[in-house]
Amino acid sequence: MRRPLDALPKAHLHLHFTGSMRHGTLVELADAHGVHLPDALRDEWPPQLSAADERGWFRFQRLYDVARSVLRTEADVRRLLREAAEDDVADGSGWLEIQVDPSGYANHFHGLTAFVELVLDAAREASAATGLGIGVIVAASRIRHPMEARTLARLAAQYVGRGVVGFGLSNDERRGETAEFAHAFAIARRAGLPAVPHGGELCGPAHVRACLDDLDARRLGHGVRCAEDPELLARVVAEGVTLEVCPWSNVSLGVYAKPRDVPLRELYEAGAQLALGADDPLLFGPRLTAQYGVARDVHDFTDAELAELARQSIRGSVAPAHVRESLLAGVDAWLAA
Repeated sequence: MRRPLDALPKAHLHLHFTGSMRHGTLVELADAHGVHLPDALRDEWPPQLSAADERGWFRFQRLYDVARSVLRTEADVRRLLREAAEDDVADGSGWLEIQVDPSGYANHFHGLTAFVELVLDAAREASAATGLGIGVIVAASRIRHPMEARTLARLAAQYVGRGVVGFGLSNDERRGETAEFAHAFAIARRAGLPAVPHGGELCGPAHVRACLDDLDARRLGHGVRCAEDPELLARVVAEGVTLEVCPWSNVSLGVYAKPRDVPLRELYEAGAQLALGADDPLLFGPRLTAQYGVARDVHDFTDAELAELARQSIRGSVAPAHVRESLLAGVDAWLAA
């Protein structure tokens, strides 16, 4: 008998705000607010996606924008955070770092600051209700002007110690120049926020290198393409950069043709620190436990190796020391059972 993966304590470091929503909640809120959902989000869910070209990414982004538009009230935001926490707990997560770009919600929620404060309060409420530790990563978007990223970095800096635990950069990696966001990341770094940008999924090793050189990335959202450059992979290992690997989304977006092609085993055996994540289960379907299922069923990870993956996710987090210690002890207990 194999140990149950949903009982394996772990940290979840790559989950987007709207993308964490349950499909059933999306449909309910759309009906309640009179939002028309395309078939791909209602009856043909999960949608068939690809981001191999800009047209494919545009379709993905359009679906994401539609999903975001169903969040109209404070109660909707609180429901999303509570359900995301419940789902993470069911998957064995003891710590969640959920990423949000406030710019996409500010118009409906009285501005950037008001929305960030709502998310932080909803996260505290969800944490109290479920026992899950939750930190919030404020992320800028590559498709917006770098000056907006600076504004968000300053905003994030105001909430250090009050729930904001990192500063990120998301959206289509093929857009914008990474170096142009360096000033924003410097603002966040001076405030004590680690740099956790997306990089090395849609674009190759050069993009990973830019995130390391220009943004001083301590973690990388995805980062899987560094497997294509042994010298770069050795650098990632030497610098202890954690890669937030999301196998199902890599396949869903066409980065790899099938789960077997995701270089999970290669990265692990090279010594890279990995943290498996669900990314956007609203659009991709599988949640956190399923990512560990890929490691076990497709890449033949043993239970001891799965336990090490869980440890790496915990060590790569910014969870408080007592939370990390408790989760690491839980991993040892899972393996000893």
